[in-house]
Amino acid sequence: MFKIKRLILGVLFLLFFGFALTVFSGQVLANQEQDYKTLEIFTDVLSLVRSSYVEDVDMDKLIYGAIRGMLNTLDPHSSFLTPEMYEEMQADTHGEFVGLGIEIMVKDGSLIIVSPIEDTPAYAAGVQAGDQIIKIDGKLTRDMEIMEAERLMRGPKGEAVTLSIQRLDMAELQDVTIIRDLIQIQSVKSDLLQGNYGYVRVSQFQDRTGSDLKEHLMKLRQANAEQLHGVVLDLRNNPGGLLDQAVAVADIFLSDGLIVYTEGRETEAQMTFSAQQVGTEPDYPLVVLINGGSASAAEIVAGALQDHRRAIIIGEQSFGKGSVQTIIPLDDNSGLRLTTARYFTPSGRSIQAMGISPDIVVPSLIIAHQGTTERLIREQDLANHFQSLEEKKVGQKINKPEGLTREEKGDIQLLRALDMLKGINLLKRGEKAA
Repeated sequence: MFKIKRLILGVLFLLFFGFALTVFSGQVLANQEQDYKTLEIFTDVLSLVRSSYVEDVDMDKLIYGAIRGMLNTLDPHSSFLTPEMYEEMQADTHGEFVGLGIEIMVKDGSLIIVSPIEDTPAYAAGVQAGDQIIKIDGKLTRDMEIMEAERLMRGPKGEAVTLSIQRLDMAELQDVTIIRDLIQIQSVKSDLLQGNYGYVRVSQFQDRTGSDLKEHLMKLRQANAEQLHGVVLDLRNNPGGLLDQAVAVADIFLSDGLIVYTEGRETEAQMTFSAQQVGTEPDYPLVVLINGGSASAAEIVAGALQDHRRAIIIGEQSFGKGSVQTIIPLDDNSGLRLTTARYFTPSGRSIQAMGISPDIVVPSLIIAHQGTTERLIREQDLANHFQSLEEKKVGQKINKPEGLTREEKGDIQLLRALDMLKGINLLKRGEKAA
């Protein structure tokens, strides 16, 4: 047993520190002898489990479990991806997978819906942001890892999944049965409002979001004789996505200057991204809508446009996820999602656990109707969050909303955005007249 333990210890030492030297090149490994002794405790436990546990245990299962436990001591966004999870994660960034269509997170061991994604089975079933998922097909979700929950909700197209939901205004659990479908997320939608004003909704930042947004804006201008009196950029309930696409979206509205920069321990984590003059949109008035469901890449865009005074931010405090995750593929086709940096707005603001504060606070109509001050869960509510350093294809036609227009639905935040754009244009006319 002693020889086996020493062999396992040696292999693990080489794996752990070889991985560190390979992935995080140039990092000085201090106190190697102390680290070696600390790892010996791990190998002691591993050897005891393999030799003395009442049943034989699969080695891969033990190692995967140990990795998960290690990452659970870090922040809420670092996680281990099994080969199946890693493959599904790659599909997400292309905007197509089979599932229900909800964004979820874990808070204090509970599975919470951040938001249902528009035009998906979950959205049609009426699940809401803030709903707590108690069971998935009868399986309790308490202390369930987020990737495991996502795996349970995905599967063959056409099969049903039953979510047991707890909502603040419900005394009992509500079972909601949803049929899995192919989720083809169109990350950009657009419309003309009151003839002269453009509306663009970005629901996620995927690998074509920047180019799709440019195409939608071009169509809006063409539909209005190449002139818009203003644009509303809606980033509400946008959970984020690809960093390069956030930069691309901000670049569309900025002709120069810093968009975002990152800081981390490694040289590779020190990055800056700046706007280019080529392809910049006309300097029409711009309003950005955000709320507690606007996170990560959405906050990068809102923060950059706010710092450059290119847009007025309206809505509610954003989520506050100011960290960068790097996806590192491993040899067995699994992956590591590791937080490697913080990002900062052009003026040096870290939004981690703080979020972007709107220039004009406008609560959502739902909150006003419910008469409650209960807010959506944000980054600062998650266990182990970083402390703040300061404390498919775009169609040929413009998409029209089905049924009622957004104004008729009583979207008070959008109405205030339109009022703001109209006010800016009135001021411009007054200046010209003077």
